[in-house]
This record gives sequence, structure tokens and C-alpha cells, in this order.
Amino acid sequence: MLSHVPDQPVQHSGASSSRDGDAGAPSPGVRVPVRVPGSAPDITIPLSLLPSDGRFGSGPSKVRPDAVDALAAVARSYMGTSHRQAGVRSIVGRLRAGLRSLFSLPDDYEIVLGNGGTTVFWDAAVFGLIERKSQHLSFGEFSSKFASAVAAAPHLDAPDVIDAPPGTHPLPAAREGVDVYALTHNETSTGVMMDVRRPDGAAPESLVAVDATSGAGGLRVDPEEFDCYYFAPQKCFGADGGLWVALCSPAAVERIERISASDRWIPASIDLKTALDNSRLDQTYNTPALATLFLLATQVDWMLEGGGLEFAAGRCDHSAENLYGWAEASSYATPFVAKPDERSRVVGTIDLDPAVDAGTVCQVLRANGVVDTDSYRKLGRNQLRIAMFPAIEPEDIIALTRCIDFVADALS
Repeated sequence: MLSHVPDQPVQHSGASSSRDGDAGAPSPGVRVPVRVPGSAPDITIPLSLLPSDGRFGSGPSKVRPDAVDALAAVARSYMGTSHRQAGVRSIVGRLRAGLRSLFSLPDDYEIVLGNGGTTVFWDAAVFGLIERKSQHLSFGEFSSKFASAVAAAPHLDAPDVIDAPPGTHPLPAAREGVDVYALTHNETSTGVMMDVRRPDGAAPESLVAVDATSGAGGLRVDPEEFDCYYFAPQKCFGADGGLWVALCSPAAVERIERISASDRWIPASIDLKTALDNSRLDQTYNTPALATLFLLATQVDWMLEGGGLEFAAGRCDHSAENLYGWAEASSYATPFVAKPDERSRVVGTIDLDPAVDAGTVCQVLRANGVVDTDSYRKLGRNQLRIAMFPAIEPEDIIALTRCIDFVADALS
């Protein structure tokens, strides 16, 4: 055994990319962590059952080894250079062109980038996208946070919030006075996804803003159904955090420019007009994390080389079939989301029978190098939460389910 750095995932030595890597059992060169005494039941999962890569976190997500290798290859000339010079601006330009192609955006849509993640974008939208009143669908931890940010803003009307219990999602309802309908493509905390559609009967001038943080790049979407589709790169796009990206329709751009020209005070660091102006120059207003930009652009290139959004979403579909098919056939595991068409294809939540403690299962998996399968802490269920982002091999989901079965049997 090799010495262990805490939370070391199982990984082939010299592992290939998740697009064309070997999805079979780990080779004798796989790194296996040394178990810390008392940290978990002393259960060793056979090497033949382990996945080729043990990272199943819902964010930060697995980063493809090939993407890390590509970054290392250019690090001496790229890292530590000015983000306003050609070396970095060419990466931003490549990224924006790639996203336009990946999402089949109409020619008049614009791609805007800013520093910070989705939480920062919510603050930016509070100042620069919502005119007076927004409607929010709240069905989990993250979909509720945007509504909370709006409710705290003294210059906006109280938001119209439509709630649904965790494990389900509500539907938007056209309401007078609403100028932004805030939807969530995928609720990361509960594993619920919903189709992105404009609300029937909504005023033509109202905007549809979609939080796609964990859905973008892994779920299909029609650009005609949204005005602002925003996300961060640490989920389906296999990069680090610290950046937000927004795909904006002409109506959203017009709204951003009109609010910016009004007498509303907007902090410069979260001014959407400032972000728009800089994005048109293939740069960000503040210094960005260059590694994040590069990894994001590389992941988009990988998706396009594989066949675009359909390729990426197809991998997620395959993983979801493997996960939910196993749970439905299991004697002790059940999909948390009851309706099959609402079960996320990118973040799966699986309830376990009370006789099988999910926390202990996660501890044993982690001790064997299979990491970040814990449920969302505030949901408080005996549950596993498993990412199925495009970079994760669908065959590794099968391997994971076999590991869970092995652990559950050993604990019984």
C-alpha cells in the first residue's frame, strides 16, 4: 500500500481521460489509501470492484486528468500572466466561442463572465437584472437562496416565491408585475431536475433567468426558453470554482444596459454592464483564476470534440440509468425523487433503508478511496448523493453501486 493523503481518491496511475479511458477494474498500479484506525469499520473493498476514479462529488467535481495535464503543459507560459494580454484573452475567446457552439446559441445572444460563483451572480442580478419584482421556484437549499437575496434588497419588491417539498419541484405561474422568473434547472441539494420553459401567459417583457449551476453541460436546454442561463464551472464543466458565466438573450442584455443607465447604485464588482463590456473584450473586470478559465475552456473543447451537448448529456443519461436502475432493483436502496422524469441526470440522490447507515457507508467508501458520496447535510436523510457529471465514466457508476452493495452486505 502507498502512504495516504486524506481523502485520496482511487485513480489509475497514468489515468487517461474520461472520454476514452479504460472503465474496467483498477490495475495493480491503483493508489489505495491506508485506513486510519477507528475512522470507519475495517472493511476492505476488493480492487476488482473499485471504480477507475473514485471521485463522485457534486462540486467540486472530478477534473479529467487530461485537462490537468493540458494545464501543466502550458503552465510556464500561461500561469502568472496578465489577464488583459493575448495569452489569457485568447482562452476567454476560445471559451466564449465554445459555449456558443455547445449551447447552439442564436447569433444575438451574448456570453458574459464574472468573478465569483453563482452566489455572486445572484447579488449581481439583484442589482442589475431585476427591475422591481421576481418570482422564484424554491425546492431545495440552493433554489431558495436567490429568493432570500432578493427579499433582503430594499430597492426591490418582495419576491413571489412558489415552494415545493424536497424531492419535487413546483411550476412557474404567470403573475402581474413579475419582470424576472427565476428557475432552477437542477437542484443540487436534492437531485431534482426540471425542464426549462417560459411560463405560459407571462408578459412578453419579462425575463426567464435560470440557475444552471449543476445542470449546464449535462442537461439539454433550448436557448429560446431562457433569457439568462447562468452557471459556475465546478460541476459539469470539470473545473475549479470562482467564476460565473451567463448566457444572455438580447432582452436580457437590453435590461442590463437599461438598469445600468438608470440612477440605481450598483457596486462595480457585481455590475452586469461592466461584466458585459469586459466580456466583449474577452476578459473579466477583475483578475480571474487563470487555471479555472483554462480548465473550463478545455472541458468545453472536450465536449465539442465528443459531439457537443448531446454527447455530454448522453453520458449523464447512461450514468443515471445505471444508478437508478440499481436502486430500483435493490432491496435496501430507493431513488429519493419519486417521479422518474424529475430525477436528475447529473446529481443522483438515493435513500437507504434505516438498517444500512448511509454515513457509515460513506466512511467505508472514503477509507477505500471512493469519496464525496455524502448526502446534502441540511436535508437530514439516510441518503447518498452521487454526481454523474459528464467527466464521470458511466461504468464507474456501475462500479460504485457494486462497492455500495459490498459494504452494505459487510455491515449486515
